[in-house]
Amino acid sequence: MKKLIYLFMASMLVFTTACDPMEDIHDALDAQESVISGEVEFAMSDDDYDFLDLGYGTFNSEEDAKAMIPDLLADKYPVWGEGSLANVSFQIYAPKRDERSLEIYTVSTADYDSYDDTSRYNNFDDMDQVYRLLDDLYPSPADRLLVSLTYKFYSGSVSTLNDGFLFVNGEWNFVQGFTSDEYEAMGEGYPNFSSEDEADAKIPVFLKDKFKYSDKSAGDIEAIMYKLYVGGGVTESYVKYFIFDGANWSAYNNEVTGTVKFGHDGNVWVPDNTIKYTLTGADITTMTDALGATYPGPTSNVAAYGSFDRREGSSNYWSDDMLVEGFNFVLDNLNPSAQEGQKYVITYIVYTGATGNEDMKLIKSGGSWILNN
Repeated sequence: MKKLIYLFMASMLVFTTACDPMEDIHDALDAQESVISGEVEFAMSDDDYDFLDLGYGTFNSEEDAKAMIPDLLADKYPVWGEGSLANVSFQIYAPKRDERSLEIYTVSTADYDSYDDTSRYNNFDDMDQVYRLLDDLYPSPADRLLVSLTYKFYSGSVSTLNDGFLFVNGEWNFVQGFTSDEYEAMGEGYPNFSSEDEADAKIPVFLKDKFKYSDKSAGDIEAIMYKLYVGGGVTESYVKYFIFDGANWSAYNNEVTGTVKFGHDGNVWVPDNTIKYTLTGADITTMTDALGATYPGPTSNVAAYGSFDRREGSSNYWSDDMLVEGFNFVLDNLNPSAQEGQKYVITYIVYTGATGNEDMKLIKSGGSWILNN
């Protein structure tokens, strides 16, 4: 009797192991599992910098940001995988030294008379003449010597200018200053400011007008020299930096904004320049105009329906090679100056018996766009 009971229990164990319903469910779920991808754009917050142990809220360089931000993305988006994109803005510490004038010099008649090309009119009309004088006045300047130079310059008419010249790494660097008329335009009764706060408030307003016809872009930094009255009849010159945000100028706080796009390669986040783009009707027209003579059936079909026939065997079938050929015309039209290595993910409508979307990854290589699988 015991043998029968043991045999029955053994047979039940075999049956249970062979027919575990939970294993079948897990297998089905694994078969249906797909990669979760997402796309996000954000500026790093104080908490993000704290996560990376950057208490000052800045990186030292863009290279540091590229190396450290992937750990932040892995923490913020733990379930995102291959194909995910993140466009991250951050601050980089990029200090520029404010300078206090060490030399104040006014060009004299004797200085102009020292050179044949300036003696007749007692003014300069070429900046090389100014640099020549500086080299003669300061034959062995200390690094970062700042000279506040007052001089006459002819450009249609003669103006008296006061600009800074900063000696750095073996050469003189021009620093924009203000004329007496420009100080007056900023509401000053004398050619100087009475406080640093006043300079910080007025100079950005003045620069917006001064550079309104110049080719200035967001992130441009301009060195400006101004005079400050410090009391007791003494005026000193200072160099300070101002940054343009695309619309307005402000005092530069030694930080610049950097932006880097990261992509998930299936294992980790890496710096990535991928651009996601959805094909438009105009793009389809570009393709059909370029390829109509080569593929009359497929181009006529996509022009009529707006979807690419992806049914193999169809007379209107678009193969991968045909799509790549057409997308070359689209991307060259869309981004003619794209650099080698630029990546795109193009989303387009397809017909496979029903309409849906497909993505194709492309990269610029050797001057053309090729598959980037």
